[in-house]
Amino acid sequence: MENLKKTPLYECHLNLNGEMVDFAGWNLPLQYKGIIQEHEKVRNDAGIFDVSHMGEITVKGQDAFNYLQYIVTNDISKLQNNDVIYTFMCNPHGGVVDDLLVYKFEEDYFMLVVNAGNIDKDFQWLVSNKEHFYVNICNVSAGIAQVAVQGPKAQDVLQKIAGFDLNELKFFKFKRDAYIGGNKCMISRTGYTGEDGFEIYSGNESIISIWKSTIEAGKEYGILPAGLGARDTLRFEANLPLYGNELSEDISPIEAGYGFFVKTNKEDFVGKDALLRQKKDGIKRKIVGFKMTGRGIPRKGYEVKKNNKNIGFVTTGYFSPTLKKSIGLAMIYTDYTDLNTEIDVMIRNKPIKAAVISRKFYTKNYREE
Repeated sequence: MENLKKTPLYECHLNLNGEMVDFAGWNLPLQYKGIIQEHEKVRNDAGIFDVSHMGEITVKGQDAFNYLQYIVTNDISKLQNNDVIYTFMCNPHGGVVDDLLVYKFEEDYFMLVVNAGNIDKDFQWLVSNKEHFYVNICNVSAGIAQVAVQGPKAQDVLQKIAGFDLNELKFFKFKRDAYIGGNKCMISRTGYTGEDGFEIYSGNESIISIWKSTIEAGKEYGILPAGLGARDTLRFEANLPLYGNELSEDISPIEAGYGFFVKTNKEDFVGKDALLRQKKDGIKRKIVGFKMTGRGIPRKGYEVKKNNKNIGFVTTGYFSPTLKKSIGLAMIYTDYTDLNTEIDVMIRNKPIKAAVISRKFYTKNYREE
């Protein structure tokens, strides 16, 4: 643990008795008061997460727009200044290099927010694919910290200390030069929990003040700091993918069930031919939801079988704090993906019954107006 990287909020986590763990090389809190309690707080009230380990990469220059259209699968021509979009970077085979958010500052200036474990890989990928594009690509992760405030009362909490009317900030929009608790920052109405909420970016020196002032403002709304454990159960219930689970360089967005974010009608982009072929010809496997009908909790990597034949593997599995039952996501052959198909999940080398269900485990509570 001594060699792990620390966010500016590390001491805050220790003071809150956070259970610290190694996450992608970072020393971060798994939980403070308990995963289920933190999960339920975010679903019902509000929670605050330290996500300073996420990476930020800026792309500037006269070809910034054309370059990003070539690098990502979604169509960034839809973006106005101060818009955010979710997308994938794919390799030529259609596998996912990373999933990310693209923030548009200006026509020739964007910021990419990437997964912590992929920062170096992503940066190298971006640089190695810029070739004839006139762009300047910078990894600015070291100078930017981030917290996420999520939950149905997140706006009430932040409005007490925000320097502007948060009603002005619509879904997947952001505001630069904002202030939270008197601290200059950038704030977006985005998140990774299935609830309404905000992500706040600032310099390392001011994020501690933002963290503390948000917790103080949120006391009357019951806000709790939430750790990585709740972050994962929340995103899973909301059917939001996690890189390394539902997405990888060996899993395409089509197989993962996120083809909506792949715009094959735009001009050439990395991976287009492979993804277009998958959309046109179909795929042999895909990720489905399932519920355990037998007794047991599924976990990532468990084998999935049908009539003793291996048909796939679990990508994520939990006892759902909201649904109060064991559910999961699994990558399996398409022959077995019809709803209500009975499958076996291998738990401790024993086949436990499960059934394919819709992946809409939880209805997202975004404020999209």
